Amino acid sequence: METNNKTVLVTGGSGFIAAHCIIQLLQAGYQVKTTVRSLKREADVRAMLKVGGVEHTDKLSFFAADLTADAGWEEAVAGCEYVLHVASPFPPNVPKDENELIIPAKEGALRVLKASRDAGVKRVVLTSSFAAIGYSPKSNNEPYTEKDWTNPNDKIAPYIKSKTIAEKAAWDFIAREGGGLELSVINPVGVLGPVLSADYSTSIQLVQRLLEGSVPGLPHLSFGIVDVRDVAHLHLQAMTNPAAKGERFLAIGGDFITMSDIAHILKTRLGDAAKQVPTKTVPDWLLKIVAIFDSSIRIIIPELGKIKKATNEKAKRLLGWSPISNEEAIIATAESLIKLGLIKEKRK
Repeated sequence: METNNKTVLVTGGSGFIAAHCIIQLLQAGYQVKTTVRSLKREADVRAMLKVGGVEHTDKLSFFAADLTADAGWEEAVAGCEYVLHVASPFPPNVPKDENELIIPAKEGALRVLKASRDAGVKRVVLTSSFAAIGYSPKSNNEPYTEKDWTNPNDKIAPYIKSKTIAEKAAWDFIAREGGGLELSVINPVGVLGPVLSADYSTSIQLVQRLLEGSVPGLPHLSFGIVDVRDVAHLHLQAMTNPAAKGERFLAIGGDFITMSDIAHILKTRLGDAAKQVPTKTVPDWLLKIVAIFDSSIRIIIPELGKIKKATNEKAKRLLGWSPISNEEAIIATAESLIKLGLIKEKRK
């Protein structure tokens, strides 16, 4: 990996994946620029980096830029060799209008790509999602790979649709008007790993709710997980490795895992710290009733009982990526939440 003074822009620096990307870039010696919607977030981001083990952030500079507006992007990408476009809306609740997600995701990606092309950036690494790969049916329960695409015309959740449409738009842009700009795409499953502040991603809430005992039981859900440090590392590998040009990479740590498995791992490894973690499963019919009143539950209803498979073979083969286990990702998440005092004790 290059360890020099080349400049890299990371969009959405206050985000979970973005902050970990910044940490690894600074540790590798890069000059780093990052965008935030408001420069008031600068102190928060620097505090997150400190929690992540980076004391010296003199090689980091901040720029105000929003995915929904042109202002600030030209300045942000100026002088950059690479851009990691990590910023993307991921709400905990379903928006009333799916376009609230689709338009900023798609237009934001195109805005960053255009600015990067015009500034002579060598390569953009776009953070997409397993959402753009694994939400249209596959026959014979075969594993999903980078060749698969979710059909945006299927009946799918707005977030899943937004990620699919945004990634398709990015590839179309490169093909039609990218000029010399290169694109690589990372498609992570549910991202866990060390939390750096109280402002964390939706996927982390899963572990937090289990540890707090704020879910009455375990739904019949299974999903892929990956550690945020591995996701960040994959971004850096895709940024500089010639083999990553024009490729997408599924970021998954191991096999899909059930909520019951996660609860069991927390109980086994954390002992008393996991005393509030539920062990009983919740019947699907009960969750469907709860979902009428709770939109965060509504998101998971279509996935109840589904078993999927996905493979990280391509990232391992082309980029030499070697992610940590599901268990270590889960425990790192839990330990960081406990250490930062983010787990509430249930009132007796």
